[in-house]
Amino acid sequence: MERSFAKEIELLRLGKGETFHGEGILAVTKALLQSGVSYVGGYQGAPVSHLLDVLVQAKDLMGELGINVEANTSEASAAAMLAASINYPVRGAVTWKSVVGTNVAADALSNLSSAGVKGGALIISGEDYGEGASIIQERTHAFALKSTIWMVDPRPNLETIAHMVEKSFELSEVSNSPVMMELRIRACHVQGSFKAKDNVVAKVSSINKEEEPASFLYARLSHPPVTFTQEKQKLEHRLPAAQKFILENQLNEVISGDISSHGIIVQGGLFNTLMRRLSNLHLADAFGNSRIPILVLNVTHPLVPEQIQEFCLARESVLVMEEGNPEFIEQQIGQILRRADIQTRLHGKDILPQAGEYSAEVVTKGLVEFLSQNEPDGVNVEILRDEAANLTNIKISAQGSLDESLPPRPPGFCTGCPERPVFSAIKLLKEEIGDIHIAADIGCHAFATFEPFSMGNSILGYGMSLASAAGVRQIQKKRTISIMGDGGFWHNGLQTGVLSTLFNEGDAILIIMQNGYASATGQQYIPSSVKLDNQKPISIDIEKTLNALGVKWLKTIRTYSVDVMVKTLREAMTTSFDGLKVIIADGECMLARQRRLKTDNRRKIEAGLKVVTPRFGVDDEICTGDHSCIRLSGCPSLTIKPSPDPLRTDPVAHVINSCVGCGLCGEIAHAAVLCPSFYKAERIQNPGQIEKVIHRIRQTIIGLMTNEKSIV
Repeated sequence: MERSFAKEIELLRLGKGETFHGEGILAVTKALLQSGVSYVGGYQGAPVSHLLDVLVQAKDLMGELGINVEANTSEASAAAMLAASINYPVRGAVTWKSVVGTNVAADALSNLSSAGVKGGALIISGEDYGEGASIIQERTHAFALKSTIWMVDPRPNLETIAHMVEKSFELSEVSNSPVMMELRIRACHVQGSFKAKDNVVAKVSSINKEEEPASFLYARLSHPPVTFTQEKQKLEHRLPAAQKFILENQLNEVISGDISSHGIIVQGGLFNTLMRRLSNLHLADAFGNSRIPILVLNVTHPLVPEQIQEFCLARESVLVMEEGNPEFIEQQIGQILRRADIQTRLHGKDILPQAGEYSAEVVTKGLVEFLSQNEPDGVNVEILRDEAANLTNIKISAQGSLDESLPPRPPGFCTGCPERPVFSAIKLLKEEIGDIHIAADIGCHAFATFEPFSMGNSILGYGMSLASAAGVRQIQKKRTISIMGDGGFWHNGLQTGVLSTLFNEGDAILIIMQNGYASATGQQYIPSSVKLDNQKPISIDIEKTLNALGVKWLKTIRTYSVDVMVKTLREAMTTSFDGLKVIIADGECMLARQRRLKTDNRRKIEAGLKVVTPRFGVDDEICTGDHSCIRLSGCPSLTIKPSPDPLRTDPVAHVINSCVGCGLCGEIAHAAVLCPSFYKAERIQNPGQIEKVIHRIRQTIIGLMTNEKSIV
């Protein structure tokens, strides 16, 4: 069951003069509607998933505006939608998560960029970079450079973000080039407001359809020999047109200051961090005024040489704040200055880190070093160093006020997650047959790389686990196990893994975690998600697909049945069958299930109907205190407490109140032949007469057995 975005959808209906209050990514969504888009597509993924989630749920509003919204099965299929803007004067936008998504879409984007667009084409990429990221550390900027796609990096301010969305479509149209907008995690979730405009119905849309298809024009195809002409068009016509538009519309912002001999050039996305640290150093105020002149690059590609030259010409030194590596912007600025024979000293990666997120602490150190080396008039460097040291001391003091340092908290499976039991089963199997090469994958199941499981020899991409094991299985005596989610299966795994293994007659084991959603990105639906009204898949289920492809060895196992899963894995590892063996581990995402159950149970209780909630616990008198159950499951609800028995010093296992009653603890105790200390209890709300009678009988018997009066 997906999260409801009813409140956010109402924000999308705001009209001219009304005030939009919300987060950055929703400001982007609203700006798309104000820009008159005809179609929107994308692939879910933090931090931009809200954009697509909201539009998918806003079916009525999209119908009123004639906007076609597609929840694509991959970034490649989303990027291919932009073909509509090649031949028709229609605006379209697609979205996905960061550079990994851009890499999947690379084929379509390269062809799109070569052919150029007639209508505005906008790619919104969630730049998942830095310590809070969940992916490899690379920059989308590199792709924009190599494919001549203009890159927008708006200042994290809702008014600026919305304005840059609208201007990005104009930039795309005037230069006949696609535009990419990168939004950092903080920009996507920054809170603010802006004055809304009326939503615009596109001239060409699902309401106002074209009478005839576009005329055939070979020049619109990305196909040799016209591709050579298109490459020339990029540099001789599209680039100058884009630079002229950027300059005339003042898309980049200049903030003047009294320390005019020095300056800072900063990516738009880093502006808030920079201004906050300048303010802490008493070099700026809370209203965006800075003593040091700043050139804010809301468009990081292409740069406008005249603008760079004008900003740097009268300055002794300039600091370029560019997050990530290589330093593309710094290199370009250095080239622009040298060609114009401007001798301004250029600082960047010489005083700022080569890689990593430019956090507040990093920016402070860089600013102090920059000003210390150049000693501008009006700045007392010694006082500046003291201010910086004071900021550091405040942080150290705050840490010291804690009784003890906080332990590291790596991410992990949710309480009751249906994927945890599978790794418990693998762990039990490894006790029998030794270590196994396990190809991990992108998704919730990647949390098994952390303790207590520590499983996974490689992660090569979403849905790529089975493909990544192809080179390994021929050099291993034991069979390999590949883990893949159902989202990864539909995204990439079906083609790159299953079909490739069948085609090459590979002997491999694949476990597909079928939890019903693209769970790691917020429980979005996938082709095999089950409809709640008729319990049928939205389009097709995985088992039927694999049967149709000719998979001979296929078993579907309930994930919480640890004992059955161990036996099935043992069989897969030892069977004489030479070929692809697939185990579908079936269990609904617990977050989605609990969200649905809470709603259903609330309605039942209000209607006076009986509601039974299972809970598990540990009998303190039986628990031996060896904690093998914890080591095998890693459940957040399973912890320890002091033993109530004064003769036993070891703490006993304990189930805390976050338990959702999945039963994994008991299943593991059974599968691993552990102590029988786990028990199941049921909390009954609105009990019937039978339950009440049974309760009285039980309490009477317990009272007699404990030599106490019965409790009735």
